Amino acid sequence: MSQSINRGGGEEVTRNVKARLCATSPCVGHFASMIPVSLDRLPHELDRTQFTCQAIVEAPAGSRVKVYYDPDSHRFRIGKFLPLGMAFPLDFAFVPSTLAGDGDPVDLLILPEASLSVGSIVKVRILGVLEAHQFKPNKRPRRNDRIIARLVESRLFAKVQQLDQLGEVFVKELGAFFETYKRLRGQTYEILAVGDHERAADLIEEGSAAYAAEAAE
Repeated sequence: MSQSINRGGGEEVTRNVKARLCATSPCVGHFASMIPVSLDRLPHELDRTQFTCQAIVEAPAGSRVKVYYDPDSHRFRIGKFLPLGMAFPLDFAFVPSTLAGDGDPVDLLILPEASLSVGSIVKVRILGVLEAHQFKPNKRPRRNDRIIARLVESRLFAKVQQLDQLGEVFVKELGAFFETYKRLRGQTYEILAVGDHERAADLIEEGSAAYAAEAAE
């Protein structure tokens, strides 16, 4: 959309008016840049030298509300509520451009530094992974691994580089949370192994390959 003004240098005035209108309303030439980009399609930015990647926060630590990202509407939706007395112990997030064994993006848990908002895009340092599966009675188990990470800019956990630095109690209590959480939903949750940052990076790469393969179909 443009407006012609009959005065000296009219071509220049027309361009200026068009630029102002495009800055405040959709323009044909600018429409493509206004189409929402699905957060699950952002690059994961995995760096195996620094063991960092990008993650999208879904449910903040301390919340009872299970929030999930809906790629079809490009919005976050409320799923389930945790029972009274329970809250998410870490920030629950996912790694974009990945596909895990359960059909969702790779899950990632962030050590709580501050109150992160739903939808925050953060850079994290990968620490390790809880490899696990879950199942309902008379159903086949499916993988539900959880990568553990901290914020790259963390102050509280700046010296933590590996999951084992957090101690066995941390891993046991985190496992107990998932066992209780899944049991209340009629499922069984079992930890199969506790992996280091190398293994966690492997799972992100596997998830990235699975995502690319599905996108190519």
